[in-house]
Amino acid sequence: MPDLFAASRAANVARAAPLAARMRPRRLADYVGQDQVVGAGKLLRRLIEADRLGSVILYGPPGVGKTTLAEIIANETKRRFVELSATASGVKDVRDVLEAARRRLEDDGQKTCLFIDEIHRFNKSQQDVLLPDVENGVIALIGATTQNPFFALTSALVSRSRIFELEALSKHDIAEILDRAVADRDHGLGREQITLVPEARDFLVETSDGDARRALGALEVGVLSSGERPLTFTLDLARESVQRKVVAYDSGDTHYDCASALIKSIRGSDADAGLYWLARMLEGGEDVRFLSRRLVILASEDVGNADPRALMIAVAAMQATEFVGLPECQLTLAQAVIYLALAPKSNACTTAIAAARSDVREQAVIPVPRHLQDKHYAGAKRLGHGQGYAYSHDAPDGIASQDYLGVEKNYYEPSDRGMERDLAERLAEIRRRLRQGRGEPS
Repeated sequence: MPDLFAASRAANVARAAPLAARMRPRRLADYVGQDQVVGAGKLLRRLIEADRLGSVILYGPPGVGKTTLAEIIANETKRRFVELSATASGVKDVRDVLEAARRRLEDDGQKTCLFIDEIHRFNKSQQDVLLPDVENGVIALIGATTQNPFFALTSALVSRSRIFELEALSKHDIAEILDRAVADRDHGLGREQITLVPEARDFLVETSDGDARRALGALEVGVLSSGERPLTFTLDLARESVQRKVVAYDSGDTHYDCASALIKSIRGSDADAGLYWLARMLEGGEDVRFLSRRLVILASEDVGNADPRALMIAVAAMQATEFVGLPECQLTLAQAVIYLALAPKSNACTTAIAAARSDVREQAVIPVPRHLQDKHYAGAKRLGHGQGYAYSHDAPDGIASQDYLGVEKNYYEPSDRGMERDLAERLAEIRRRLRQGRGEPS
C-alpha cells in the first residue's frame, strides 16, 4: 500500500520550496538556454541521448542551470539521482554513496547519477575516492562548480571528465523563465493572478545578470510581500524587490578576468572601459591594494618613459589609497585609471629588461670590464681594478667616451610616442659617443 503520509509530506515540502526550485524543468525539452552545450547535435545532448555520460563537470556562474541540468540528465537517462554537497560531505559520505550505487547496480541493474554541488570544495583525497568508480562506470558523476575546473580540481579527475562551460543566461532566456513562472499554475505563480508589466520584467532581467535564481527570487519577493490580488507587478515593486543589485564577483575566475579586462582596457587607451572594470571590481568588493598595485605595474609596463609622470601618479594613487581607504580612494583610483589610459603608450622598458635578462640566462655571462671593477679596497690597485676609468662628470657634456659592457648590445629601443621621441634622439647621440669609447667608427 502506498505511503500516503510520505507523499503528503513530500508535497508539502515541494510547495514550501522557493519559486526558483519549483520552476526547475523536468525534461530536456523544457530546459532554457545553454544551446552551446545541450542544443541539437551538441556533444552533451548526444551523450544524454545515447546514455554514455561518464563523468561530467558543469562549470559556470550561479543560477545558470547546473543543478537543473544534472536532475534532467538523471531523469532522461533513467538513473537514480543522488546529490551531495561538497561543503557538507566528507570522505565517509562519499564512500557510503558509492557503496550503495554498487549494490543497486549489482542487485537491480539500476545506474546511479551522483551529483556533487560545489565540487571544487572537495579536497584531493575526497576527489581521489571518486576515481575508481568513475572509471568503472559504477556512477555517472556530475560535478557543478563556479570555479575553473582546470585550477580547482585535481588533474586526475579533470582528465577523466568532460568539461562543459555554462554561460550566463541571455536576457531573452531570463524573460522567458519569468513569463513561465507567472503563467505556471502547478509550480509557479499562475494561481496568484499576477500581471508582470513589461518595464518591471525588463528591470528584473537587467538586474539579474543572467542569473535565473536571482530573477525568480526578486519576482517571488515582490509577489509574497504584496497582499493585493489580482496584482499588477509594477516597475516600482520590481525595484523594491531587488533592493540593491548584487554584483557577481569571486576570488577565482571573475577576479582574474576583470583584472585582465581592466589592464587591457587601459593599455588600449579606453578610459571609459577602464572605469567600468574598475567600478565592477570595486562593487564586487575587490581589495583596493590589489588594484593600486596593478596600476603601478601598468605604469611601467605599458606607459614607461613615453610619460614618466604615469609612474609618479600611479605610486601616488597607491599611497593615497593606503592612507585614505574606501570609499574616498575610489576617486584616486579613477583619476589614475583615466590618466594611465590617456597617456602615450610604450612597452620599450618591458621588452628591454626582458631581452637583457634573457641574455643573462641563456648566453655566456659578460665579465665586468676591468676599468669598471671596484677599486675601493686594499689590494685592488695591485690587481689593476678600476684602472683607466674615465669619470663622466669630467667630460664637457657629462658623457665619457668609454666602454661600459664590453660588447655591443642595444636593449632599449624607445618608441616614437610621447617623451620617448626626445629620448630616442638623445640615446642615438649617447650610443655614438660610447662606440667611440670602444674604438668603433661612429
